[in-house]
Amino acid sequence: MRTNGSGAPGGRITVLLAIFDFPMLVEGYRSKIEAEPDLHVVGDVPDRESLEAAITTLEPDVVVAECLPFSAPGSNAYGAIEACRASHAKVRILGLETRGGSEQFSLALKAGADGFLTRESEGSDIVTAIRSVCRGQTYVSPAIVTRMVNTYVLRNPDAPLEDTYATLTDREKEVLLLAAVGHTNREIAKVFHLSEQTVHNYRANIMEKLGFHDRVELLKFAIRRGIISVADL
Repeated sequence: MRTNGSGAPGGRITVLLAIFDFPMLVEGYRSKIEAEPDLHVVGDVPDRESLEAAITTLEPDVVVAECLPFSAPGSNAYGAIEACRASHAKVRILGLETRGGSEQFSLALKAGADGFLTRESEGSDIVTAIRSVCRGQTYVSPAIVTRMVNTYVLRNPDAPLEDTYATLTDREKEVLLLAAVGHTNREIAKVFHLSEQTVHNYRANIMEKLGFHDRVELLKFAIRRGIISVADL
């Protein structure tokens, strides 16, 4: 285990990197995180066996945990997430897709992760994800959002007109999906390259068309409508 000393000066968010097989990715994430004034990498661990001890010793705010597919001999990243969640309830966990496997997203969240990053994620995504989970939000990688939009939003283009969901535009459906899982206007604006005011207007239109007043109602509707599933939260 490599450490950068204990704690972080100035109340910065502390991060532990648990990425076992990709040292270049570790260095890339470390560099990107350390460039932010409110973030600090307290260390990284070389294997799952070292993870729990590192969390206990370093007490990070966030753990970025590698997720391996079932075909990886002797690996059980989901078990690592489960163990981390069971013994360190307050730490925030970001699952990281390091090899192919579309099932990783839901499995990581079921195991107790607070968010999930795909292999396509950029350096700025890891920074956004860390801050999001520290605010108590579930972070969903933009690439996962695209998959969910393709699966749920576009699979039923011929919905009957009396369905209030069918009155939404394609962009409003995309914004609804992100808003329902807890993304802020700023984060949604970044995903779609829009202004925050434009996203605010989209959300207002969605609420008016559906007759809702808060995100809880929006989330319940999204689950009932099949736009997202409980397993994805």
